[in-house]
Amino acid sequence: MPDSITSNKKYIVAIAGPTASGKTGLALQLAHLFQADIFSADSRQIYKEITIGTAKPAKKELLSVTHHFIDILDIEKPYTAGQFAADLAVSLENYFQNHQIAILVGGTGLYFKAFLQGFDELPDVDPKINDRLKQQYQESGIEYLQNLLQNSDPEYYFQADIQNPHRLIRALGVTLTSGQPFSSFLKQNPKKNTQNFDVIGIILDPPREILYEAINQRVDNMINAGLENEAKKMYPFRELQALQTVGYKEFFDYFDGKLTKDETINLIKQNSRRYAKRQVTWFKKYGVGTRFDSVNHETIIKHIQDIIQ
Repeated sequence: MPDSITSNKKYIVAIAGPTASGKTGLALQLAHLFQADIFSADSRQIYKEITIGTAKPAKKELLSVTHHFIDILDIEKPYTAGQFAADLAVSLENYFQNHQIAILVGGTGLYFKAFLQGFDELPDVDPKINDRLKQQYQESGIEYLQNLLQNSDPEYYFQADIQNPHRLIRALGVTLTSGQPFSSFLKQNPKKNTQNFDVIGIILDPPREILYEAINQRVDNMINAGLENEAKKMYPFRELQALQTVGYKEFFDYFDGKLTKDETINLIKQNSRRYAKRQVTWFKKYGVGTRFDSVNHETIIKHIQDIIQ
């Protein structure tokens, strides 16, 4: 532990932000500096089978720092934000018996919200409504669900992953069953998991042109690293919620003959930029922490050290 840290308090440095904003590099530097473990808050990096398309840290990075919640599940096993919050709380309770600082990093806003702010209690959905929504999705496509959500709950529409039919059906099911917008259940004051430590929130928010350039370069790197072959291995499981993910679903359409190779790559870039835009919007509205418009590690480190000292 660095000599400059004299407090006996426990801290979580929570690094959030959109895809390709520099979270992994910053987390690794902080982990080395503070002799801390990294806890991933990424809803796709938990799966063993998908690596390239989820931008997991490189093997040498995983070996240089202890990582938690990466490669912990098989692709066929569902995992919710609520489960993550509960599992992370237990993991950190054990971890903090011998450590002072933990690094929590990722881009899954609901994982952060579930753990840091508490997870909302949602009403049970009428099975008939759920079945009807699934049938409407099969018959009319995802745009039908998107329009239905935008009309019934515009507030949630602008923070949701609207390319994920499972999330749309869940939100619409709650709305139609309860008669209240899904977003209204996200304004409650549920139990938090942060009573025993302080949270230092860092939100990375680089300028859009820099972010988009980084996203395009990342997609090119993924293609060169073999994303197509990884997606091909996942093709038999393409209906799973975990694979309703940018980078995989576009290749599934390519394998089905709906897209050319060039169209597939361009669409992955486009959808990645759209996803990043939604992440930025989400963290601006719900993220808790200090915003940094560039990954100036020295500035961020000084900010953290000033709080800890």
